Amino acid sequence: MITRFEVSNFKGFNTQFVFNLKDTNSYTFNKESVKNGIVNNALVYGANAVGKSNLGLAMFDIINHLTDKQTNESRYSNYLNAFNKTSEAIFEYEFVFDGNYINYNYTKVNHKTIVSESFSINGKLLASIDRNVNENAEIKFKGAETLKTHIPDNNLSLLKYIKNNSLLDDNTENRIFVTFFDFVEKMLFFRSLQDNMYLGMEVGRTVIDEDIIKKDNVYDLESFLNSAGINCKLSVVNESGKDIIAFDFNGEKIAYHKIASSGTIALILFYYWLQRLRDDKISFLFIDEFDAFYHHELSELIIKELKKIGIQFVLTTHNTSIISNDLLRPDCYFLMSNSAIKPLSKCTSKELREAHNLEKMYKAGTFNV
Repeated sequence: MITRFEVSNFKGFNTQFVFNLKDTNSYTFNKESVKNGIVNNALVYGANAVGKSNLGLAMFDIINHLTDKQTNESRYSNYLNAFNKTSEAIFEYEFVFDGNYINYNYTKVNHKTIVSESFSINGKLLASIDRNVNENAEIKFKGAETLKTHIPDNNLSLLKYIKNNSLLDDNTENRIFVTFFDFVEKMLFFRSLQDNMYLGMEVGRTVIDEDIIKKDNVYDLESFLNSAGINCKLSVVNESGKDIIAFDFNGEKIAYHKIASSGTIALILFYYWLQRLRDDKISFLFIDEFDAFYHHELSELIIKELKKIGIQFVLTTHNTSIISNDLLRPDCYFLMSNSAIKPLSKCTSKELREAHNLEKMYKAGTFNV
C-alpha cells in the first residue's frame, strides 16, 4: 500500500505538498475503508484548478522511469513549477508491505532525467545515487555486489538497473524489493474525460469492444449496466470484419458507441478496467474525475463496487452528494487546496460522528483545509 506521498516543484506544486494516508481516526464504521491504520479508500474534493489531476500525475511519475508500462509524455510537459526557482522536482514515497516500510525518494529535471535516487527498507539504505555530487551509486543489495556502480546515464533509474541486471539473493529485503516493483508495475491511473487516457498497468491501446468480447464478458457487462440503471440488452455484431458490442432492440442491433450517452460510455470504460480489478491485476487505482458523467446514485454504485474488491484507490470528484458516512468515513474524504490536502476529520475542530450529515456540513463551510 501507499502510505504517504510528498512532492514539490512539480507542475502546480511549488512548495512541499504532502498526501498522508496514515492520518486516520478510530471510527467504528466502514472499517474496511482503512486497513491497519492506512486509508484504503480515498475521495478527494477541491475547487477547479487546485491540482487534483496533477496529484494523480505526480503519484504516477514513478511509472515513467521504473516500468515499461503506459506513459503519456504530453501530460508531463511543463514539468517544473513556473514559480519555483530550483531546478529539480522532488518526489518522496512511502509504501508498506506486510509490515515492512519502504521509502523511495528521487529528484528529476523532467519526466525522464533522474538526478538522484535513494531506496530504503525499514530505515536501512540499500541503494542511492546523487549526480549533483558524482555519478557513483551505492548498492547494498545482497546479490548485486558485482554490478558496476558508475552510472552516468541519467535516464536510467538506479533501481531499474539493479532489478534488470542482477540475480539477487533470496532474502527478506530482496523479496520486499521485488514486491515493491510488482506493486508499481500494476498501478493504474485513468480518466474518462477528453481522451480517455491512462497511465501504468498496460502498454498501448486496446479496443474496448474486442477486449470484453475476447474475455467472454459481454453478458456480464450487460448485467453490470442493468445494475447501474441502464436497462439494455447487448449483442455482438460484425461490422467491417470486426466484432463489436451493440444494443439489441428486439432484433434491431446498433453499435453502442453510436448512440450511448457519455455516462454509459464512461461506465463501459470503467467496466473495461473492472475486469482487471477483479482478476487482481491492479495494485493501486487512481481515477481522475471518476464520476464526471454519473448521477450520484451511480457514483455510489461505483464506490461500492471498488470497495468490494478491496483495492486501495483514490478518486477525485466534484460531487458533494457522495460525501456520506454511509459510503466511507471522515478520514477517507480529503479536502484539497493549492497548498495542502487533509482528511475532513482534520479540517474541523468538531468531533465527527457516524450520524453527522457530512455533505450538509461541507456546504455550510464547516471544513477548512
